[in-house]
Amino acid sequence: MKKPLIVQKFGGTSMGSIETIHIVAEHIIKAKNDGNQVVVVVSAMSGETNRLVALAQQIDSVPTARELDVLLSAGEQVSMALLAMTLNKLGFAARSLTGAQANIVTDNLHNDATIKNIDTRTIIELLEQDQIVIVAGFQGVNENGDITTLGRGGSDTSAVTLAGALKADECQIFTDVDGVYSCDPRVVPNAQKLDVVDFPSMEEMARKGAKVLHLPCVQYAWDNAVPLRVLSTFDVNEGSLIKGEQGTKPVCGIAIQRDMALITIEHEALSNLQKHCQMLGIEVWSVIEDTEWAGVVIKLDACAKLKLVFSDKIRNSEHVSLLTTVGLQAPSLVDRSFALLAEHDINIHYVSTTSQSSMLMLSPESVNSAANILHEAFITSDELLDFQPRQVSLG
Repeated sequence: MKKPLIVQKFGGTSMGSIETIHIVAEHIIKAKNDGNQVVVVVSAMSGETNRLVALAQQIDSVPTARELDVLLSAGEQVSMALLAMTLNKLGFAARSLTGAQANIVTDNLHNDATIKNIDTRTIIELLEQDQIVIVAGFQGVNENGDITTLGRGGSDTSAVTLAGALKADECQIFTDVDGVYSCDPRVVPNAQKLDVVDFPSMEEMARKGAKVLHLPCVQYAWDNAVPLRVLSTFDVNEGSLIKGEQGTKPVCGIAIQRDMALITIEHEALSNLQKHCQMLGIEVWSVIEDTEWAGVVIKLDACAKLKLVFSDKIRNSEHVSLLTTVGLQAPSLVDRSFALLAEHDINIHYVSTTSQSSMLMLSPESVNSAANILHEAFITSDELLDFQPRQVSLG
């Protein structure tokens, strides 16, 4: 009988020191002793990628993309080797593989590559030898044999793509939090850990600012039916399992996105502004068409880039934050949200809804208070218990 296969991913905090690497090894050994085949994906030790980038920038403020990938890939290779050494020392056969050795083939876009395919034969052969396989996250190799890196959240992408290619029973993302919460616990002390989250809700929360999982990771897992579990490296519990094609909760969670900018222009300039954003690689979070003006919402740090080429058409730019309620009943809660926040003198600048969310634009200084008010009303209290979930598939 074939053993279950689990892919485990450990981030930079988990790999941050020799002491924490031993804690990581204990998680892997437990999974192995429970009768699983185990493939592990590791990030660079915390702070290492930033250190390597800083070294490169001491030589050239804009390093050659290919050589930067060669440099940055070293961080994960240090982690994988140290973890393999630790497991071998503890009596468990382990083999480390770079992205190239694991046959992770990407496109040619350096610093932000996309995985095209994975030839799993090497990994499967090692698993059949009863080895624990440790793969360097965040990296692959293009068809020319050049090392590439996968950009922000790359190790999560490596893990979930490997899980899909290997048809793993579960992909476990170990981090410094013990699961997915209904809101950031640092902002909302009463935030609740979610035992199970459906893929549509998790995707929308990741898209609208929840940081626990990167959006491409969630999207790939959903598309390929790979169950995801978010666990803490440092606490023993079941974490949060992400699975399921349909939403079930009136309100699943509230996501916060800070450091956004509202750029306002005349109506006739909107199409031209959107084209400039596309050319500059600036993501447009929302498009607004008011009676007297039009606008887009972009990341605050992209404003300077946009103003270099479009400043003569911009009427105003304003620092804003976004607060998004996610769940089956979220779109119908806009009026209630307005009323609740008005009681606390919190003004909503703009609202946008989808089939599974309502996004409020607020001033940055009010977003934390607003998150606590809406979380108390829609999640902590019994206010929504009488709502009957609509029988729809979200996507």
